[in-house]
Amino acid sequence: MLQSPLRPPLIEGNKTYRSITSDILNPMMNKAGKYWYLGMTISSLAMMFGVFMIFWTVWQGIGTWGENRTVGWAFEITTFVWWIGIGHAGTFISAILLLFRQKWRNSINRSAEAMTIFAVICAALFPLIHLGRPLLTFFIFPYPNTRGLWVNFNSPLVWDVFAISTYFTISLVFWYVGLIPDIGTVRDKIKKGLKKNIYNFLSFGWKGSARDWHRHEITSIMLAAIATPLVLSVHSIVSMDFASSIIPGWHTTIFPPYFVAGAIFSGFAMVQTLLIITRKAMGLEDFITPSHIENMNKILIATGSIVALAYMTEMFMAWYSGVEYEHYAFMNRATGPYWWAYLIMITCNVVSSQLLWIKKLRTSLAFTFFLSIVINIGMWFERFVIIVTSLHRDYLTSSWTMYKPTIVEFGLLIGTLGIFFTAFLLFIRIFPVISISEVKSVLKISGEKQHKKDLSHEK
Repeated sequence: MLQSPLRPPLIEGNKTYRSITSDILNPMMNKAGKYWYLGMTISSLAMMFGVFMIFWTVWQGIGTWGENRTVGWAFEITTFVWWIGIGHAGTFISAILLLFRQKWRNSINRSAEAMTIFAVICAALFPLIHLGRPLLTFFIFPYPNTRGLWVNFNSPLVWDVFAISTYFTISLVFWYVGLIPDIGTVRDKIKKGLKKNIYNFLSFGWKGSARDWHRHEITSIMLAAIATPLVLSVHSIVSMDFASSIIPGWHTTIFPPYFVAGAIFSGFAMVQTLLIITRKAMGLEDFITPSHIENMNKILIATGSIVALAYMTEMFMAWYSGVEYEHYAFMNRATGPYWWAYLIMITCNVVSSQLLWIKKLRTSLAFTFFLSIVINIGMWFERFVIIVTSLHRDYLTSSWTMYKPTIVEFGLLIGTLGIFFTAFLLFIRIFPVISISEVKSVLKISGEKQHKKDLSHEK
């Protein structure tokens, strides 16, 4: 009789329930290592550079950007859609995999949830700056006012406000509810002082009783059920900013599933980047194992293949439709002035992800870290290709023009990357980056014999 092979352990090392708590909390409560300080220095410098560029844009106006009459949407909207896509993986890992009871998510869901919060914050900066007058932002929200002004509910840009704000709110609540038990654990580990009082306030009086755990479980499942449809709805609505237009290359029904698959693809790649950085900077190699990285890479293969299929479908429909404008728009992407951006997109998103079929590469941490960066570069160029190459050559040849980004636009992109990584590095120093209680629940799954040995040792 054939026996199924043993699954790789989700926790490595000779762990007990007590050692799991100390191993996860020690990097947070003790002095940070040199890798954390190095990352914090680089990200802080990038953030300050970006903040200066935001100030410069607000002070001088969006004329500091390289946009023109033909290409009105360019670098900033590209980066906005890219950041929204990155935020998708957090809800996918936390909510959908929780509902399907996938235990391998337990060591990585906290990082993914935090990534979602910070990515959406970075994304929200671009529409505010793009308004030109950020102080008038309140006009995009529908509320009763004495002027009798209401937003245009027929505009997909208004739908973005509803979708993204709802997504951010649910993700924030879901992330914080998951943190409460671990905040209570941190509170109990601190002897006294202001720090203990702060954690006591943040824990909402968590006692760890059976009633507390019961309510926590029900709340988590309910929030996961609410958040799951948002994975599909949010980026579908973002794609309708383009699909509801009449511009060749945008007016296509494939955009909602295409954007969702690409969002999960780029989001999982960013999670891989953060996990490998966290694993090294915080010394959590026993909890974020090669098994977790391989499982994530398998999802990258699936979503990368869906993205490749979407590319082929777009090209086929442009030819099959017989519409000369659609046909030219897609030929212009591949052979026009921005052919190099199209080549980067295909290479980084289609070719590179298929290398993960090779098990040696799929289980290599160094290759995964490199590939995760390559994929996110490719996904940024995907949005650039969709937006810029569809606009720079209009119906009238007299309107044709080239778009060239300025240093201010590059500074805004670098700045949001700095804000994102600075926020994440601060997060892993303030809160446990791995869910202690959820990791303890997979200790038995990681090895029956070792689990029994640990229990007897604790007694």
